[in-house]
Amino acid sequence: MNGYESQMRRLLRLLLATGFIAAGVLHFVRPRAFVRIVPEWLPAPERLVAISGLAEVLGGVGLLVPATRPVARFGLASLLVAVFPANVEMLVHRDRAGGGLPPWLLAARLPVQPLLVAAVLATKEEA
Repeated sequence: MNGYESQMRRLLRLLLATGFIAAGVLHFVRPRAFVRIVPEWLPAPERLVAISGLAEVLGGVGLLVPATRPVARFGLASLLVAVFPANVEMLVHRDRAGGGLPPWLLAARLPVQPLLVAAVLATKEEA
């Protein structure tokens, strides 16, 4: 890996870590916004929001620590897959879960999730 690629990977890792930590903290600061997007078929929405918020904070911090990056990458990628139903919930039940966002924006959010998974996995250092 050349110097430019290494710098871009570090920048991506820092941006993702910051985003995940901030989003995770928001789960505790404004939990109602997250509880309302938990699909109704899932139990204990408040608990799920707290668990996912904690996972985001820990995963974000984990991306910053070289020894924990592999576990953090796996955990965050898994989390992004696990919370995808909440993104669908926002679109399908936008009257209750859409947060007042326009339908086109809620629909545009869906393909962003696999891109975030790819970005998280791309933070791996190359030998």
